[in-house]
Amino acid sequence: MLGFGVDSFVEVISGIGIAHLVLRMKYEEVANRDKLEITALKITGVSFYLLTFGLTVGGILNIIENRSPETTVVGIIISVISLFTMYFLIKYKMKVGKELDSAAIIADANCTKTCFNLSIVLLVSSALYEIFKINYIDVLGSLVIAYYAFKEGREAFEKAKEEKINPSCNC
Repeated sequence: MLGFGVDSFVEVISGIGIAHLVLRMKYEEVANRDKLEITALKITGVSFYLLTFGLTVGGILNIIENRSPETTVVGIIISVISLFTMYFLIKYKMKVGKELDSAAIIADANCTKTCFNLSIVLLVSSALYEIFKINYIDVLGSLVIAYYAFKEGREAFEKAKEEKINPSCNC
């Protein structure tokens, strides 16, 4: 649950870079990243790597100490809300991206699908834990989120190295 929440916070940081890009597009044609966007990407990358580390270490400690979550009902509720929210966010970003003819915004909408997938992981792992009460199900969910966080961190650093805005997204 914590990993999902931190991932969502990191996505907000990333969204600041996209909002800045949209504002720039309003006044000029944009082909290159500026310093704010590169900084936002680097902060996003570091944050995702820290999240990956924390989730992995936490998962290992939970296995070693045989710890289980007190409840995963909150995770179920939040993941269901997130699924609905992300669905509409993806649709809206795609609509805006197409209206502005912005490959970068369309790519960001595709990246939001990663958050949608993480909501599914949280829902499935939380629900399975609530049903079967097997500690490792919760840990497995955390490790899947850590995998996604690592991929997103790597992608953020790759984008920060590129001067030109690349409209693709490997989420």
